[in-house]
Amino acid sequence: MAKELTYAEVAEHSSKKDLFIVVHDTVYNASSFVDEHPGGEEVLLDVGGQDATEAFEDVGHSDEAREILDGMKIGALKRLPGDPTPKTTSTSSGDGLRVGPKTNGAAVGLYIFALLGVCVAYTAWQFMRAAADRKSRGL
Repeated sequence: MAKELTYAEVAEHSSKKDLFIVVHDTVYNASSFVDEHPGGEEVLLDVGGQDATEAFEDVGHSDEAREILDGMKIGALKRLPGDPTPKTTSTSSGDGLRVGPKTNGAAVGLYIFALLGVCVAYTAWQFMRAAADRKSRGL
């Protein structure tokens, strides 16, 4: 069973050799990954012992990065009164990892509308071209 750690306990682990981070209220031990992090060790050290959810999600990590993160999972964050509140809302699947970006319904609707407009314009162009061909042949 995963253990629960308080924010104060996580904050005690902020050095390169002992580094915990929190992403979506899940605690990860990133100590072994500091030297391997593609963005450099400074990125992890800047959020060490803290809630790194916003920094993690802003970068847009790959599925592979999320799998690596899952392998470093050590427990859940137990929030207590007075702890810093998360800066972002969680769109997680319940396992501490984000499922995917929020879909903006208006953007999807706009895309469909534009695609439909292109189809109508193409059909109209074909009709006009066929009519011009018939006229030029005298039909």
